[in-house]
Amino acid sequence: MPELLLALNRVSFAFGGLMALHEVSFGVLPGTVKAVIGPNGAGKTTLFNLISGFLIPHAGRILYRGEDIQGQPPHAVAARGIARTFQLVQLFDHMSVLENVMVGRHRLTQAGFFGGMLRLPAMRREEAAIREAAWQALEFVGLADRAHQLAGVLPLGLKRLLEIARALASEPQLLLLDEPASGLDQVETERLGEMILTLRDRGLTILLVEHDMSLTMEVAEEIVVLNYGRLLAEGPPRAIQKHPEVIAAYLGSDWQG
Repeated sequence: MPELLLALNRVSFAFGGLMALHEVSFGVLPGTVKAVIGPNGAGKTTLFNLISGFLIPHAGRILYRGEDIQGQPPHAVAARGIARTFQLVQLFDHMSVLENVMVGRHRLTQAGFFGGMLRLPAMRREEAAIREAAWQALEFVGLADRAHQLAGVLPLGLKRLLEIARALASEPQLLLLDEPASGLDQVETERLGEMILTLRDRGLTILLVEHDMSLTMEVAEEIVVLNYGRLLAEGPPRAIQKHPEVIAAYLGSDWQG
């Protein structure tokens, strides 16, 4: 069995006296899509913030490729090959769509400050490569025709796709998607599902937080269910949608699968 790409071992975090996550443990195999579901307030976004370095666990370990990453700042986590999107979209609204994606390529640049200031040949070649990679990411998410628009004028659903493109530009090994279907219509959501499966088939590992259960059940190979910060269940979609405690806590008695 392959080693886990990401492993959480009894991870806990509290906001003051409120326990947001309590001894949560699970792993993510490389080249798979794993979903995290649960009602609002279950701790899903807190979990992403802990993995990506925006919060530090109060207890437990987070291992990426077998090495501890808890407590490392976000830029150091990103440099290891972990990229993410956000529940509340975070873009540079006054920059173009293309420029936003080029920013995502930053961790792979090598020419440095003086190379950029002097416009050395190496810098010019690198800038051209960054622009080409950004175009490819935009074409993948279907936003190439909006490349020169300001990011701030995009509707919410397209902003989420832009965030995905920016994350992909960094060539991550692990992609954290926080409610990527929010704001998308049915056709866009179906396209998103196809993109996620295509990325998986290319070898990318994806950890997904999503409230759209149809999308989740379609793309995820395994699902983790959180409830009040605790791990309620874990398993393949068919088992989760029939789990009585999951139905009671989240899916509802009218869930049809």
